[in-house]
Amino acid sequence: MTRFWVGGYGADMDGDAEGIGLLSVDDGRGPSTLRYRGVAAGVASASWLAAHPTLDVVYAALEGEGTVQAFARSGEGELRPLGRPLRAGDGVCHLAVSPGGRMLVASCYGDGQVVRFGIADVGALVPAGVDKAAALRAALFGETDAADGADADPQRARDPHPTPAGEEPRQSHAHAAVFLPGGRIATTDLGFDLVRIWRASGQALALDHEVVLPRGTGPRHMVLHPSGHLHVVTEYSCEVFTLASARDGSWGLVSATSASPIAQVGVDFPAELAVSRDGDTLYTALRGSNTLAALRVRGGGEVLEPLALADAGVDWPRHHLVYDGTLLVSGQRSGTVSVVDLDERTGAPRDVRHVTQAPTPTVVIPAR
Repeated sequence: MTRFWVGGYGADMDGDAEGIGLLSVDDGRGPSTLRYRGVAAGVASASWLAAHPTLDVVYAALEGEGTVQAFARSGEGELRPLGRPLRAGDGVCHLAVSPGGRMLVASCYGDGQVVRFGIADVGALVPAGVDKAAALRAALFGETDAADGADADPQRARDPHPTPAGEEPRQSHAHAAVFLPGGRIATTDLGFDLVRIWRASGQALALDHEVVLPRGTGPRHMVLHPSGHLHVVTEYSCEVFTLASARDGSWGLVSATSASPIAQVGVDFPAELAVSRDGDTLYTALRGSNTLAALRVRGGGEVLEPLALADAGVDWPRHHLVYDGTLLVSGQRSGTVSVVDLDERTGAPRDVRHVTQAPTPTVVIPAR
């Protein structure tokens, strides 16, 4: 039996989920047997989940509470807390774990913070200490750190991107993080239309440089392609931007492609971005039209071409996962997870094979 952890919105965020849930598939009969099996850990609004690369440990972003917490598997389908929840920031909505399993980066939509936590040998979260540089910044610029010792994004307190006169002030909305080759970290800021590149500095994160995207695009989620390119889907402009690293290590924009030929700005809002196992196809979901868009990856990974569009089988497709020749799609508003077939030859999404109930699902990840 193959198992998946499913996160979702609970009562504190107008949802029905009672914690981290468990989905399962009968290996003998395939993805069409996907079903919800109940609550694995009772927590409030675990809207994003991330797995440790080697340990049977799962990290949850408790969005309504603004905290993050680690859980260890206990038995076949249960998770037990591995330490207490730690404060991250308002609206923490995404977690990324380093490939070596020693660091977790939390992105906070509500206040724009990017928060770094350490990970202990057993997988428990460790609050990051405040290094001397952070203390100096606080003294000089009045910056404050997140509770429990986690370091706040140093760009948030003193906005380096002032709003032009006469326009509504923009707000920082950190939305996702990806670990890059060489140890640096990329994060999106949906509010300031930025991809920020960070490097570890002591126990904190130091800003290395920024990639500025066109205003109003709203970069949301990212995926690192096997070619080394970074693909970024935008929530507001319905595009996928491709970034590449130059010889000097700086990242820059190399191409932009519509997420879907029929996407309507202001109606459709792309959410997740995923890559096929062979790297030939990207998948994004458009909330609004409730469709799945596939893009073919060409050239050396820098060129994207629209490939196909299909029904997501759910309402408000918040997240999707490539699994066994299918996409598992979380429908936040329909309270369902769909199984959408992928064409074996082209990778294009096809028919909805199966739909199962799940309370206000927002993310699905494989369990060990």
